[in-house]
Amino acid sequence: MATSVEVKDKRRTGNKRFVSGVVEGFYGRPWTMEQRTELFKREQKWGLNTYLYAPKDDYKHRMYWRDLYCPEEAGQLIALISAAKQHNIDFIYAISPGLDITFSNRKEVTALKRKLDQVRDFGCSSFSLLFDDIETEMCPADKQAFSSFAHAQVAITNEVYQHLGEPETFLFCPTDYCAAFCTPNVSQSSYLHTVGDKLLPGIDVLWTGPKVVSHKISVKSIEEVSSVLKRAPVIWDNIHANDYDPQRIFMGPFKDRPTELLPKLRGVLTNPNCEFHPNFVAIHTLATWCKACSNGAPRDVEMGDEEQDPYYSPQKALILALTDWLQVFLSTDQPTACSKKESCDEEPMQTDLGEGSYVPEPGENPLYTAEPLTLEDLKLLSDLFYLPYEHGSTARTMLHQLDWLKRHSQTAKTAEWCSRAQHFDDMCEAVVRMFNRLSNAPNRSILYDLYNYICDIKSGVNMAQAYIKSLGGLGKPSAQLMSGDLEPWSFRGGLSGEFQRMLPGHGNRDLFKHPPKTAVFCIRPYCPEDQMEVQKIFMTMQRERQIQVPSLTQPRLISDMLSTGDISPTPQCALVLEDELGVCGYMLALTDTKAAAANIQGDMNHSAFEDFPSLVTGQVLPRVSDPSPGKRMIEQLLSAIKSSGSRGVFCELRHSERRMLDFYAKLGSFNPIKMAGLPQDVIAMGTSL
Repeated sequence: MATSVEVKDKRRTGNKRFVSGVVEGFYGRPWTMEQRTELFKREQKWGLNTYLYAPKDDYKHRMYWRDLYCPEEAGQLIALISAAKQHNIDFIYAISPGLDITFSNRKEVTALKRKLDQVRDFGCSSFSLLFDDIETEMCPADKQAFSSFAHAQVAITNEVYQHLGEPETFLFCPTDYCAAFCTPNVSQSSYLHTVGDKLLPGIDVLWTGPKVVSHKISVKSIEEVSSVLKRAPVIWDNIHANDYDPQRIFMGPFKDRPTELLPKLRGVLTNPNCEFHPNFVAIHTLATWCKACSNGAPRDVEMGDEEQDPYYSPQKALILALTDWLQVFLSTDQPTACSKKESCDEEPMQTDLGEGSYVPEPGENPLYTAEPLTLEDLKLLSDLFYLPYEHGSTARTMLHQLDWLKRHSQTAKTAEWCSRAQHFDDMCEAVVRMFNRLSNAPNRSILYDLYNYICDIKSGVNMAQAYIKSLGGLGKPSAQLMSGDLEPWSFRGGLSGEFQRMLPGHGNRDLFKHPPKTAVFCIRPYCPEDQMEVQKIFMTMQRERQIQVPSLTQPRLISDMLSTGDISPTPQCALVLEDELGVCGYMLALTDTKAAAANIQGDMNHSAFEDFPSLVTGQVLPRVSDPSPGKRMIEQLLSAIKSSGSRGVFCELRHSERRMLDFYAKLGSFNPIKMAGLPQDVIAMGTSL
């Protein structure tokens, strides 16, 4: 097998080697010196050759770019550059002066040269000038000196490049660094044409593709920008970057970049997740991609012909990366405790148990044993945190199953629904097992980078699992789903999520291709034409709960007779709920229940009617998973009943109606009350007005 150096020599563009490696160019906490050194080791092992130093939160890289490094900082950079050289990694120092530089001021140019001279004295021989993410309006002084923003940037870049002796590797990042930023487009961009015409040919240009975070990068798009720039670009790839969303992380493979791109590029650098350890997959699969089509270069895995790209299979590259990563997970990063035979500074604490290990007695809890992490666990982890434009296959299956089970909840007793529900439950359990095994993995550094993400997904999966079980009658309705008074861990998003939900485009960028649409409900007054629909909902809910409606010879509940239309509700005290499919719920009331009770059950003395003279009944179909429409209906109804002069309201509920029992209980105002004459399986709940 050829060495990494031999691989580099075989991948050259003209007389320059192909640039392949990692950009530390994200916004957020920079990586530590130890992590960067570990990165160099991995890059060398995997055949990559470059590290671009551009952390946005290194103040002296961007905000205070004029300031020289102090002796302590200089020592760290010298050590870092030396470590890169030891592992045959080209260390490129990048500086971003574009926030506030005055291009026409010679003192500014001198300050920039002085700063780069200092870094060159540290042993660095490769450099980059970045003008990304800055304002495009020039100051008055620069407008007088330069005909355009591009001319100003190119002039200073050329001068610095020549001042440094025209280094072999010198990268320029334009302000219009992707097709989406070009006006009116790439081929007609005056900015890019100026860069292509005026930038010295030895300077390479960074490019992110069609967008800042490009889903796909095509050969045609690279040929177009190369023609304008008059040189092949170096791709700055943000496909695994996550600094724009702190709730997301990406551990899917490098993909949607055909290997046909390789001979048309000057290089590829990945700008990955802010967290160092989860980038194992991103960097490993990039290395496999870079080597996949190199002339005579060794491949890490035989890709086969079943993929669209015969030289590179993202899934096979992913498995290769995860297999290697598993070994890192299983290696401890913590100092081990001394054994009994090793000498320690202190004697171990003595106990009455002596030296023997604790052994549980019969009938006692067994000792907890941590299950080892498996390759299947890491496959699942990658699927759950895949790529910006795509969920992994397992995640997609879970979303489709959840969507189907929710939409077909009225058939919850059928064999197909139960089979799908069991499959969904099994997948949820696999997520929980993966979480537990990750939590006990020996390498704690990786776990700490991942913990917030895996804890969040486990919580979301647990809620979905409980919801499906409640639909199937296998568990009580989750308080987290049914209550308006939620615990803070029951919802996601915080203020950012609330802003998004108020905007008209909310949800239209979900990666799940067929998500349930945000439901729109209408609450309106009940009219006689609604009687059949209300009766249908009532009978449907009775059958679903296997409740037999009493015959005419048996005692009947007043609430049942309201729902079936045998008793008419009090005018202005009846509401129905509608969604896009039609009537999906109702709330009906009698403001004077005593008269109806006398007609049904004879002249009975119900003392409870003195405090609770009014009755309310209602049902909401299971397809209405959001409890808030039902809550709004009951609030409006109670307000109308109070306006009629009533002092209290009660409802009649069977013990099997767990959903409605939970609904009234979670309102906080309804409490159980004693009411004579009710069947044993019925309880009454009341509230004062």
